[in-house]
Amino acid sequence: MKKSVFLLISVFFITTNSLCSQDITGKWATIDDNTGKKRSIVEVYKKGGKYFGKVVDMYLEPHEDPDPVCDLCSDNRKDQKIRGMEIIQNMEQTGNEYTGGEILDPENGKVYRCKLWVEDGKLMVRGYIAFFFRTQEWLRHVPR
Repeated sequence: MKKSVFLLISVFFITTNSLCSQDITGKWATIDDNTGKKRSIVEVYKKGGKYFGKVVDMYLEPHEDPDPVCDLCSDNRKDQKIRGMEIIQNMEQTGNEYTGGEILDPENGKVYRCKLWVEDGKLMVRGYIAFFFRTQEWLRHVPR
């Protein structure tokens, strides 16, 4: 009897810890595919049962516009400032994955179907167009 209670409690704590480690909310550093450098900080948050992400800070080179806008966007975000822009929208959690929403790449203005999950402490961000996809690894942001 005592062994089965111990086993049940152990399974509960392992399961709870595993589920908690899959939380995507918080701030994440995006990494540029070409340079490997941090590009921006995106804050992922839950609103109305769905998950969203907005750009809260950017790592810009000295020659770049200090307050860039999404001039290549084709939806309501066209010509809006990228800092503060919601780039992840309407993600729903199913188990350890978040799907059903979209992600905007403000550098090219394209919107992709999206899938998010946590793997080895990194946020895996996959954008899809038809059968093609690209996956980025975002790192949990540690304040400077």
